[in-house]
Amino acid sequence: MTRPIYLDYNGTTPHDPAVIQAMRPFFEAEFGNPSSSHWYGIAPKQAVEKARRQVAGLLGCSPEEVVFTSGGTESNNHAIKSIAGSRFAAGTHIVTSRIEHPAVLEVCRFMEGHGFSVDYLPVDEAGIVAAADVAAAVTDQTVLITIMHANNEVGTLQPIEEIAKIAAAKDVLFHTDAAQSLGKVPTTVDDLGVDLLSAAGHKLYAPKGVGALYIRSGVAPTVFCHGAGQERGIRAGTENVLEIVGLGEACEIAGRDLARNIAHMAAMRDRLEAGLHSALADVRFNGHRERRLPNTCSVSFYDLEANRILEEIGLEVAASAGAACHSDRLQISHVLEAMHIPKRWAKGTLRFTTGRMTTADEIDRALEVTVSAVQKLRR
Repeated sequence: MTRPIYLDYNGTTPHDPAVIQAMRPFFEAEFGNPSSSHWYGIAPKQAVEKARRQVAGLLGCSPEEVVFTSGGTESNNHAIKSIAGSRFAAGTHIVTSRIEHPAVLEVCRFMEGHGFSVDYLPVDEAGIVAAADVAAAVTDQTVLITIMHANNEVGTLQPIEEIAKIAAAKDVLFHTDAAQSLGKVPTTVDDLGVDLLSAAGHKLYAPKGVGALYIRSGVAPTVFCHGAGQERGIRAGTENVLEIVGLGEACEIAGRDLARNIAHMAAMRDRLEAGLHSALADVRFNGHRERRLPNTCSVSFYDLEANRILEEIGLEVAASAGAACHSDRLQISHVLEAMHIPKRWAKGTLRFTTGRMTTADEIDRALEVTVSAVQKLRR
């Protein structure tokens, strides 16, 4: 059977062939522990430090400010728990938004059960958090602001630079979940102004199970994981050399080819959106029209159900839904709810996301399949 056209790059990405090639020696000959003092530890240790420099190169930071983790979820957990924990004596208040990934929202809810209060800020109909709302939410008890760089469902980019200035003026640490934005838009930490930034390898054409957390020099979190002292004593455990190498190579490629990849992904997304708009009535696109990721198309089909559309196209196009209709209830994503998308629109929301490998022929075929499915369901 022919494999479906893949348009779910915000869900995960294929491995870049160059990433696989960089990892190959650590599948085969270079099995040593990077903490070993003998010969077998030399190449793995050098590989980990090279990868750290490659990640730092994409972020525009010092290699010493990069800590490797098992992925974006772990990075978010550590950024929030460890920083809030280290500043407990200074205050017990956290500011976030209603459209964060569960890897932030669930951590914040956990913190609420451990002595912290959390403000979950609203967003406008484009999915943007107002910097003024952030400023108004900060109190003398606020120790951390955590706002995502780019929303994974609708692609909207947040005013991170503006929020960072507010955080700095109020002496509050600022974390951003940048899992969706690395390799799609510039993510230089000094330009963003953040103190902490989370990254996930599998959104970046690297393997699943590896990520990184940027911690600005001078910021002192509590220890993530106690043990033998790897990762500067912050996160113990033998390094996942194989996947760290893959993440490093993926970051180098992303930084080198960023402008070209942005242009390509945006062209494919725009081709898709233009085709849907011209072929179908009662279609709306969600998220900010300009301030967004170059690859993300969140589209709602009026009065249809997303899971029914996916059933129709699933053998030929891989996409994801913004709502799920069950036998007794309609479950709309928390992002669409926060944006106040009317239910008759929200229930028919799909997310198509393009990538570096997406071709114009794939977009045209996906359009043909999707338009046909929508027309069939409307009949």
